[in-house]
Amino acid sequence: MKATVFLGGGRITGALAAGLRLAGDRRTIVVYDRHPEKLRALRRESRVEIARDLKSAVDAAEILIVAVRPGSVREMLGEVVASGARLPRLCISLAAGIPLRNLRAWLGTPAQWVRAMPSPVCRVGRGLTPVSYDRRIAGPERTRVRQLFGQVGPVLEIAEPQMDAITATHSPTHGYHALAALAKAAHDAGLDRKTALIAAAHALSDGIVYWRQSGESLEDLLHEAATPGGIAAATMAAMDEAGYTRAVAEGVKAGIDRARRNARL
Repeated sequence: MKATVFLGGGRITGALAAGLRLAGDRRTIVVYDRHPEKLRALRRESRVEIARDLKSAVDAAEILIVAVRPGSVREMLGEVVASGARLPRLCISLAAGIPLRNLRAWLGTPAQWVRAMPSPVCRVGRGLTPVSYDRRIAGPERTRVRQLFGQVGPVLEIAEPQMDAITATHSPTHGYHALAALAKAAHDAGLDRKTALIAAAHALSDGIVYWRQSGESLEDLLHEAATPGGIAAATMAAMDEAGYTRAVAEGVKAGIDRARRNARL
């Protein structure tokens, strides 16, 4: 049996497995994890198979996906080597900040590596997945990667030096954070909580959907929405004066710095 095998049964494995099943992917998905409760939840939700041990999981892999925390990747790959398992040709790391050179060195085999950072929104087929390839990855393997992640949303192929920046930028936590902050401000201004959330969600979500579907430039829409002397213009000006743009830039920088620290683990 050849399968898509995940090492690690955490949140991103759960999101990807659910998204693949939602897309109609019927291939065997095998998950290895040391925590039985995670595996039971995954089996209930996405009909994954549970590996009885690490070696059997890797032996079954057509595509091996490493989905553990960055600080655990080196240890996990060391255990894979020690198990004596037969490695597949294609290995994918979902660990933020861990460079391809480290993955090659830690596994110490001819395996070909891809880095991917799927958004958790892949659970509902709306995830964006940036990918970077090992220089040895040929066309057929790249096609397999695009086909795998393309089932759960758009795939964006980028150079590896860009991975840290996009990891810090494309996370849906930006939207959740902005939604929470805007809804709280609206509630503090007098709206009830439900109405505040509806208004804030419309401002963020529906406005962005319109931008993506209209073909209009972001600059034109900002100009259209912010009539000089109007409420929107006053709101944006006050946010910028309070440091909104600077705060976002600092947040992205902090995410990049964290990813770069992961590379030194």
